[in-house]
Amino acid sequence: MPNRLAVYPGSFDPPTFGHLDLIYRAARIFPRLVVAVATNNEKQCLFTVAERIEMLQAITRDMPTVEIDSFTGLTAEFARKRAAVAIVRGLRAISDFEYEHGMAVTNQKLNPEVDTVCLMPSEPYLFLSSRVVKEVARLGGDVSHAVPPIVLERLRQRFGQGQSTSDSSSG
Repeated sequence: MPNRLAVYPGSFDPPTFGHLDLIYRAARIFPRLVVAVATNNEKQCLFTVAERIEMLQAITRDMPTVEIDSFTGLTAEFARKRAAVAIVRGLRAISDFEYEHGMAVTNQKLNPEVDTVCLMPSEPYLFLSSRVVKEVARLGGDVSHAVPPIVLERLRQRFGQGQSTSDSSSG
């Protein structure tokens, strides 16, 4: 079974240390992992799919068994096309369980060949979410503890904050 492939789908808008934690851990379990950026036209994203792919490629470049891809439509169909044996999902808190359970049941009905594997994030990332990261960054707060440096820089650029407040020159 050396070619077992798992898919870790999500919006990754933006990628966080919590996402990276799950990527590392899933890559230890599965010989091949596809991190799949979902295109959801109903969700207004801060970064384009291409930008999210680029950030994910940068933060996983030292992981040769991890591939970054994108998809539109059903996760179960994407998993079927990629011949995946599992869909990896993160469970941060009890409140995530009901939603993820429903999705796992639905995905199994749509693609009986795939199982859902839920991983709990490491303790520092239990309550980390992309939504909160975006909000704090938008308001000028420090999110360096929550995102890799490339993502932090992209957030600063997106919100017009530059690299730091000490970069100004006097005349």
